[in-house]
Amino acid sequence: MTLRKPELVLFDLDGTLVDTAPDLAWSIDFTLQKLNLPTCGEEKVRGWIGSGIEGVLKRALTNDFNGQPETRLFNDALSIFMESYFDNICERSRIYPGVNEALNYLESADFKIGCVTNKGGRFTNKLLKEIKLFDRFGIVVSGDTLAVKKPDPQPLLHAANYFSINADAVLMVGDSVTDINAARAAGFQILCVPYGYNMGRDISELKPDIVVETLAELVNLI
Repeated sequence: MTLRKPELVLFDLDGTLVDTAPDLAWSIDFTLQKLNLPTCGEEKVRGWIGSGIEGVLKRALTNDFNGQPETRLFNDALSIFMESYFDNICERSRIYPGVNEALNYLESADFKIGCVTNKGGRFTNKLLKEIKLFDRFGIVVSGDTLAVKKPDPQPLLHAANYFSINADAVLMVGDSVTDINAARAAGFQILCVPYGYNMGRDISELKPDIVVETLAELVNLI
């Protein structure tokens, strides 16, 4: 498919721009150790990412994708995890290949660029600053910027409204069904990468407008 040339390109964060699974997994295992529970390891955690950190933590506590831990245990675990993850948010996380090439191109061609993520603001800002991406975005919309988060379209529309850009002139770039559903609801084009966190499902099955192996391919698409 040929994409319409957008005026604004919005990026998801985890699984799209940055491979954050190693630090998430490390902090989850640290949490489990503190609670004298069996650890999970990075490979298992990768398959659980995609519906927010609370969902991942519930799966880790129960070793069950649909598990529901006891409320007190979950609250204790969440408190430990949040502190650990904030302190270790960029120890092992890395920018994916092709990301800097894509951002360099978009900046040189005067596209507006933003980041829309479900990650909480204090974590989002710290990660983007430590990995030296924060200043590249004209707007950063985090999971607690508004009262709702993706797949609700409002965070995407908020970013578009900030730049006074119509929905048909926006491209969303993501890695999951959450990004696809949010973009469709907002009336945006949606481009996906196959390497992120979609809970084990092939992203192409969900019919985004286009799938690229690396974001460097944006240079030849728009």
